[in-house]
Amino acid sequence: MVYHIIIAFARQRQYEFKFSQPDLLGGSPEEARRWFDKEFADLECEPSNPMGKVLIIDKILNVARYGGEQRFIDKKEWAVNFARYTALALGRDTIRVDVGAFNIGY
Repeated sequence: MVYHIIIAFARQRQYEFKFSQPDLLGGSPEEARRWFDKEFADLECEPSNPMGKVLIIDKILNVARYGGEQRFIDKKEWAVNFARYTALALGRDTIRVDVGAFNIGY
């Protein structure tokens, strides 16, 4: 299986990452959640819903937003980790993180 992760900031500003099953070996959804928890705190993200629990989808969207587009343009380790952990956390083969619209599609 190939995992295809797209992070979109606008229609013409999309960043794509592809991983094969072996690329994700050794990782787990729990490891992904810990990574997003840390980045959410480090980036001082504001919860989108202050009245309740912050879901993993909210963390993914906020980390992308607060991390900024430049990290995805550069496609360095942080952006690759973001995409890899998104695949591990959500367990879907195709994921579109639409930062501009603040939603995730499968």
